[in-house]
Amino acid sequence: MDPACTPALTALWPPAGLTVRAGDLELRYLDDELLVDLAELASRGVHAPEAMPFVVPWTRGTPEEIARSVLRYQWQTRASMSPDAWGLELAVLHQGRPVGIQAVGGKDVPTTRVVGTGSWVGREHQGQGIGTRMRALVLHLAFDGFGAQVARTEAWVDNPASNAVSRKLGYRENGLIREAREGTAVEHRAYRLERADWEAHRVAHPKVHPGEVTYQGLDAVREFLHLP
Repeated sequence: MDPACTPALTALWPPAGLTVRAGDLELRYLDDELLVDLAELASRGVHAPEAMPFVVPWTRGTPEEIARSVLRYQWQTRASMSPDAWGLELAVLHQGRPVGIQAVGGKDVPTTRVVGTGSWVGREHQGQGIGTRMRALVLHLAFDGFGAQVARTEAWVDNPASNAVSRKLGYRENGLIREAREGTAVEHRAYRLERADWEAHRVAHPKVHPGEVTYQGLDAVREFLHLP
């Protein structure tokens, strides 16, 4: 357990005790110490200046403004978690170093069993396959750990890295939506991954999925989120 996450805190706020590990990759509750590290990482760059992979352009501004945007969003998301609507924001650690954030969540998940995912990796850690591995690990958490039946994600059509990760992990394309991005109309591609497809893909393509996965604090989080 992270030393910052005391037994008293995890008793009141079970997500604070959640850790998911596979090899040298770890998803861990985003406490304030990790949050500062990751805000500073984001301030050093998440994508090329001419690109915009996000619906909300939070990566525009000075390094200080970008870091503060990360803090502000994460604090708001953390405070608004409830069984009816939640976004679980997890720090991604590779070989013990924080390299990005991986999110999973949704509305009415105990009923719909549908979750969505989103993520980013600091630019200095890109090109190492971490984006694929962290998505594969959070899908394991979603399907195996949380009992989801469907996982969804989206990406702008001009974001080749994100689209490639979804295709590599077995998602099926699920439509296009034209949306405004920084004053320009751009197509947003939706993806859907059924539990049966995920299970079949793990058998057919074991190298892109995590091997042994271990959880810490999972049962308490399931109870907190009213997951069956």
